[in-house]
Amino acid sequence: MKGIILAGGSGSRLYPLTKVASKQLQPVYDKPMIYYPLTTLIENGVNEFCLISTPMDIPIFRQLLGNGNQWGTSFEYMEQQKPEGIAQAFLIAERFIGKGSVALILGDNIFYGADGFNLAFSEFGDGASIFGYHVNDPERYGVVEFDSRGKAISIEEKPKSPKSNYAVPGLYLYDNKVVSIAKNLKPSSRGELEITDVNMTYLNNSELKVYKLSRGFAWLDAGTSSSLHDASAYVQTIEKRQGIKIGCPEEAAFRAGFLSSAGLEKIIGKLPNCEYRTYLEEVLNETRR
Repeated sequence: MKGIILAGGSGSRLYPLTKVASKQLQPVYDKPMIYYPLTTLIENGVNEFCLISTPMDIPIFRQLLGNGNQWGTSFEYMEQQKPEGIAQAFLIAERFIGKGSVALILGDNIFYGADGFNLAFSEFGDGASIFGYHVNDPERYGVVEFDSRGKAISIEEKPKSPKSNYAVPGLYLYDNKVVSIAKNLKPSSRGELEITDVNMTYLNNSELKVYKLSRGFAWLDAGTSSSLHDASAYVQTIEKRQGIKIGCPEEAAFRAGFLSSAGLEKIIGKLPNCEYRTYLEEVLNETRR
């Protein structure tokens, strides 16, 4: 399975921070925001990536992430000239997707805990898999409705009267049919190709699976100034309490087997003396005890 990270948009809700750098390059505690969704995909076995962003921001992402070889991964970069909905990503990345399946993750979504995605990735064969996360304010999101047996029966985008409290977070798994589905979408009243319409197509074809994320799982959407602050505070609390790092692609690639001990040691050797280097040294030393 290949991975798309959608990191476009104007970041207007984070103004004036986004006058300095793209939303997905903003710091979430001790790391750029983009590290978090990237790490989520690496942790689940993805090592081929396409990052979609604006023509202005791609050179900065390229400078930060390179071609991915340092982590045993590969990166391509594609331009989104104008943001026209999440589903537009499949049109932009059609060549990258090729004939296989694809995971799409939003660049401002941060996930942590309870191995919430492992089962979905390991079980995935065809169709589509999305997730349901219990929230207090479902009207802000795409909302999944379930029947009495827990089967998904509808999805609504930002409904005024939500039929459940289960929002759809920004990680989606699709088979190759997603490209043709995206090509046949009509723009919504917002002028966008809606990801909810993609999911509804799979649902109507009885090809959609929805995994409910557990209470021990955390989903943070860092798209506003207040949520960015909350995400940083959350990451700081967990890292200080548990002595681990959230959103560390080097560690994720190492534990996934994409990066060897020698490769990790080489990365460490190029880092300045800082907390990040010290942490990676501890990760490496742990395997040698």
